[in-house]
Amino acid sequence: MAKQLHVELVAVEEKVWSGEAEMVVARTTEGELGVLPGHAPLLGQLAEPGQVRIKLASGEQVSYEVAGGFLSVSSEGVTVLAESATQVSAQQSR
Repeated sequence: MAKQLHVELVAVEEKVWSGEAEMVVARTTEGELGVLPGHAPLLGQLAEPGQVRIKLASGEQVSYEVAGGFLSVSSEGVTVLAESATQVSAQQSR
């Protein structure tokens, strides 16, 4: 079984999404960034407007529009701290 990332998407008022994922894609001020298990630690500022896509092992992808905030990658996983986060869609690949 492939290693998973522990992901937390947190807005100012609440934890929006938390769980295990295969990959996280986010747009930062430095460009679009894809994070896989084992990624080097980093801290990036989210671009505005921005979107965070979380790809799950099931093939499903959840997407959120985010405003403001940061993406942090550590040995514990990925944390997205946003001023606001609104779910766009959940897609199942076939």
